Amino acid sequence: MKILIALAGAVALTGCASIVNDTTHPVKIETLNVAGKAITGAECKVSNDYGSTTVKSGDTTQVRRSSKDMDITCTTAGQPDATARAISRANGGMAGNIIFGGGIGAIIDHNKGTAYTYPTWLQLVFGQTLVFDRRDEKEGTPVAGKKPETVTQK
Repeated sequence: MKILIALAGAVALTGCASIVNDTTHPVKIETLNVAGKAITGAECKVSNDYGSTTVKSGDTTQVRRSSKDMDITCTTAGQPDATARAISRANGGMAGNIIFGGGIGAIIDHNKGTAYTYPTWLQLVFGQTLVFDRRDEKEGTPVAGKKPETVTQK
């Protein structure tokens, strides 16, 4: 009985999102010109509070989950930069913590970033700055980018 109680306590302290989510998740980054034509192979720098990585547009990369938003800048010859901010939102793991009373787990998952997810498919446009919100994500389609002044924050 003591072993079962100890195991239950250990699971409760790890946090629900930490159990069901990795610390990274995939994000596909594409770039378009202003006419909407895809331009592949642009150099894209992706960064958040955990660091940065580079990826070629048209590819999918693993990004570190975080409660902080992610910034992206893509460059290629003959085009002005494409810049974006991807808004991080709480995922189902955080809801599980709240529903099942894992207050400690919610804190752990928040601090580790595992309770959050970015939009998974982004299409940046050269010469524009866009904001992508995971709230607007529909499975199987890229998230629609919005002009920064039209976005409501968390």
